[in-house]
Amino acid sequence: MDSINFERYSRNITLPEIGGIGQKRLSRSRVLIIGAGGLGAPTLFYLTASGVGEIGIVDFDTVSLSNLQRQVLYRVEDIGKLKVDSAQSRLNDLNPNTKVITYPVELSEKNAQEIFKNYDLVLDGSDNYATRYLVNRYCVKMCKPLLFGAINQWDGQLSLYDCENSSACYECIFPEVNNLDIETNCSDTGVLGPLVGIIGALMAAEAIKLITNAGSSLAKEIILYDSLSGAMKRYKTRRREDCKICSAS
Repeated sequence: MDSINFERYSRNITLPEIGGIGQKRLSRSRVLIIGAGGLGAPTLFYLTASGVGEIGIVDFDTVSLSNLQRQVLYRVEDIGKLKVDSAQSRLNDLNPNTKVITYPVELSEKNAQEIFKNYDLVLDGSDNYATRYLVNRYCVKMCKPLLFGAINQWDGQLSLYDCENSSACYECIFPEVNNLDIETNCSDTGVLGPLVGIIGALMAAEAIKLITNAGSSLAKEIILYDSLSGAMKRYKTRRREDCKICSAS
């Protein structure tokens, strides 16, 4: 690692749980982010700044004025542009050492496997159930660790599926049959702007821990955060024997 990079990442390297070996793991890692919106924005910032080697971004949406209340990756001049294009430009300015690959497409059964195959870790910051269940299916199928986060109004949550730890998948915790008729987003219910920063930063921290083998991961656990009360709780999760997704894997 040259002196310029050592200085850039010195605060990471000084941490005994990361050190030089962990920083090299970050530089060799390939992380895919589903959604470049509220959760994606802080996650992308922190993973890029931390020196992740390659980041893929999947999002087909464009920047709108209403996004700017919480999606801090974007500026007024980005309105109308593809989020992945604006994100790539900002991230390249932040850290040219990180390779940013964009996928300005809607994730589907037709392209998920092809996109996922090149990455070591998937982070799902999407804002709808259909995408969350799709991402979960392919991560289980391909044995890709999946960090999933979600926010609604004042509440946030995140957890980790890791097939090598026999942990619960998204379907185990939130069965699809319970959410078939639920389809809301922040335009319907509202969301506290800083909440997405809190959950997105937690997702980035958990990703860095997983990549560098630091601390204990969120496998078999879920974090729930209530910003109205300021309470953050961590609960155990377990794999469901009748899960239609991971029980057969």
